[in-house]
Amino acid sequence: MVATSTNELEAGTVSRYDRKSEIKVFDESKTGVQGLVENGVTKVPRMFYCEHSNLSDGLTTESNSNFTIPSIDLTGINDDPILRDAVVGKVRYACEKWGFFQVTNHGIPTQVLDEMIKGTGRFHEQDAKVRKEYYTRDMSRKVIYLSNFSLYQDPSADWRDTLAFFWAPNSPNDEELPAVCRDIVPEYSTKVMALASTLFELLSEALGLDRFHLKEMGCDEGLLHLCHYYPACPEPELTMGTSRHTDGNFMTILLQDQMGGLQILHENQWIDVPAAHGALVVNIGDLLQLAG
Repeated sequence: MVATSTNELEAGTVSRYDRKSEIKVFDESKTGVQGLVENGVTKVPRMFYCEHSNLSDGLTTESNSNFTIPSIDLTGINDDPILRDAVVGKVRYACEKWGFFQVTNHGIPTQVLDEMIKGTGRFHEQDAKVRKEYYTRDMSRKVIYLSNFSLYQDPSADWRDTLAFFWAPNSPNDEELPAVCRDIVPEYSTKVMALASTLFELLSEALGLDRFHLKEMGCDEGLLHLCHYYPACPEPELTMGTSRHTDGNFMTILLQDQMGGLQILHENQWIDVPAAHGALVVNIGDLLQLAG
């Protein structure tokens, strides 16, 4: 349980909340939000309280089922030029109108996707003593476990832990990888980088450029895995797993488990993104939106 500082005055009990101290105690536990749950927390610590009034800002907060994120089937794009042109047109539309799209038949077997989710789940659910070995805020490390990258700067913490792999251009050594997911992470990474290469070609063509333009710029040379984990929350109305944000990187490929929960902003409304088994969600990111 996370401690807070209080100051009781004789004229009445007045709590003076010391957020800095609460964050410090939480971070130094090195067990994340999962550690709170494992210790039987029944109340959400105040550092996680989210001002829900800041989430809407005039937007429609209830998901609108009238919109559906574009879904693009990549079958045969390297064999049929006519089919490829049609897919490029769909990518162009999705990028112009949404900034997101879902891809199917992308070349990554569903069993690889499933095992990646299971493997990272095993990491977050293993004994806290093992997890602590990876807990750090040292961004020079290639494998990092922590809760909230900007924990000390954000007005409220998200109810979420993260296992991160800084994979490319220089991948971790085998011994740096957690034993519970040591086999699947390299396999998944290889296949994701191949998919990213294909997507950058399609994006280049959608922009009216040479197929290899974005790849020649080095857009497909880096890879960072962020494996988020959302432990059960005793008071979900008080906090968020992931607060509203934009992605500033070039492109994000999102793998959801079957619980789903992802929403995107489209035409001033929040839209649910269904967790279709085997599908991946592509977020082109702020920089590519500017480039377009």
